[in-house]
Amino acid sequence: MSKKSNKLRRKLFRSLKRWLKNPFSYLLILILALIVLSTYVVYKTETKTDSGITGLFDAVWHTIVAVVAAYYDFYVKSVPGRFASLVLLLFGMALWAVIIGKITSVIMDIQSKNNRGLKKIRPMKGHFLLCGWKNGFEELLATVLRSNPDITPDMIVLVNNAPSQLVEQLKENIEFKSVKYVAGDFSDADTLKRAHIETASRILVLADSGNGKSSNMEVDSRTVLAVLTMKNMNPSVYISAELLDEKLAEHLRLAHCDEIILTQEYEHSLLATASSGQGYSNVIKSLISDDSDTGIIVTDFPASYVGKSYQELEDFYSKKGESEILVGLLLNSGNYQQMKKDSLEGSCNEPLLTPKGSYIIPKYAKSILVCSNCIS
Repeated sequence: MSKKSNKLRRKLFRSLKRWLKNPFSYLLILILALIVLSTYVVYKTETKTDSGITGLFDAVWHTIVAVVAAYYDFYVKSVPGRFASLVLLLFGMALWAVIIGKITSVIMDIQSKNNRGLKKIRPMKGHFLLCGWKNGFEELLATVLRSNPDITPDMIVLVNNAPSQLVEQLKENIEFKSVKYVAGDFSDADTLKRAHIETASRILVLADSGNGKSSNMEVDSRTVLAVLTMKNMNPSVYISAELLDEKLAEHLRLAHCDEIILTQEYEHSLLATASSGQGYSNVIKSLISDDSDTGIIVTDFPASYVGKSYQELEDFYSKKGESEILVGLLLNSGNYQQMKKDSLEGSCNEPLLTPKGSYIIPKYAKSILVCSNCIS
């Protein structure tokens, strides 16, 4: 016997064992046995009367009508036949109750697993993975959607180990109802496969402290491990990752993380600038507005300006109006794989503010603009 047939036989045997462990299975067997027995009684007794049942086919038809439609197609006359027909009617109703109960149980189980993020989501392409959980997550998710007008809620997949009730509470908000959810460790390959990382376009990894008992080093180490796993599974995906401490920033760069967010460094810088009493914090808040059309905007410029001077690009924006002010260039925009493919030097997504007018604009650069109600 071939290995394939042996494997199939073992699979069928395991399926049979699982089926027999279910109490519904024994109830179904009992009901079917009683229906078969009652059909036999009707056949043996009613063929001797003038009820119209003349053979096995009529007895089986009588059973089918009684079980499926709760109706008698023949007028049974013998006492055993009537009793057997009553059994058919009652156990036919019980059979439907078992079947409907099983279907309901399966549907509820699927829905429960979906709500708890335990099922593999349907195939997606070009979606956005938001990995991790932190306080104020609902506001963070709303900001992500406002800052990325090209992303709709049904394109977002949450991957985290947060209590399922928190995610269910989040999805009660009509704005996030279509957001997908996968429960599990976002550094685990199997969890990421359920989120279809191989076809994702962007990932944001949050510094998730879990139960709050992990040290900053443990949280950041997990982030580095996650990015390594993600880049191994999908080298072309664009990953932004949050670090609590700069110590592991170099490890993230070696993992080819495309964008590193040093949260504590930003917080300390913001506090330091606020201490000067010059209103810097208000200026920074305005510049990093979550409105995708105002504040600092990174956008494409006409491809014809590649190879031209920075001064020419400045002139281009100055002619468009005062709502757009060019303040620099973002070099090597995109991800590490693109840089590697085109043998680009420097860091990925490296900002260059106010270069000299003679600076020649390279390939894969983008404009850094300060905008007020600007139109892309």
